[in-house]
Amino acid sequence: MMTPQTNRKILIIDDSPVVLRTLRIILEKNGYETWEANSAEKGLKILQGKGLPDLAIVDLHLPRMDGFGFCKKVLRFSDLPIIMLSSDSSEEAIVQGLTDYAEDFIVKTDPNSFRERELLSRINSVLERLGDFPWEPAPLLSIDDRLQVDFYKRQALIHDERVKLTPTETRILHILMRHAGETVNYDYLLRRLWPGQVAFEDRLHTHVHRLRKKIEDAPRDPKYICADWGTGYKFPESSDS
Repeated sequence: MMTPQTNRKILIIDDSPVVLRTLRIILEKNGYETWEANSAEKGLKILQGKGLPDLAIVDLHLPRMDGFGFCKKVLRFSDLPIIMLSSDSSEEAIVQGLTDYAEDFIVKTDPNSFRERELLSRINSVLERLGDFPWEPAPLLSIDDRLQVDFYKRQALIHDERVKLTPTETRILHILMRHAGETVNYDYLLRRLWPGQVAFEDRLHTHVHRLRKKIEDAPRDPKYICADWGTGYKFPESSDS
């Protein structure tokens, strides 16, 4: 099992102060840094102001925008791993959460108490499966002297010139950057980008081709979105890792 690292950030969104406090105590005791919000709207503002954490724990039943609404917005500019919380144990809610948005779904039986070892195991399992993000979070993420990425605004800055990215392009970047230095195979990318859909490699290659034209100096000889032919794509390892 993966050991938590002190640089990992987790966003917690829940309208219960008790739940926020309980989760903060557990996570910080085990080496995580926590960001907290009592609504989906405030959670989005945190992402806009701080950048992307390593994972989000999101309550389903929130005032105004619910947890599914938050997930839908986030997945339009990132591939942020999400664990959903809910006091709703209905099969319909759990299936929808796991099928459309979340990596895991935890039913809250007592807001004053979480089974600590189980919670940490679920978090570690998700992070281990989906990869680390070796860059420190920031609203504008500097990859090198040439390229910066603003995931929230779906923009890349190439020598300070802003280039608009599509939701799929930002998700491709986020997935590959989480696995920096490793080849991410086509099947994995297709499942992350289009869950529940029948999608083929040609669709992926088309989006990668368009992304390269936007962020690469020489799309035919890419620096950032490199191909491991017949297998997948790779983003260069972070110089800070």
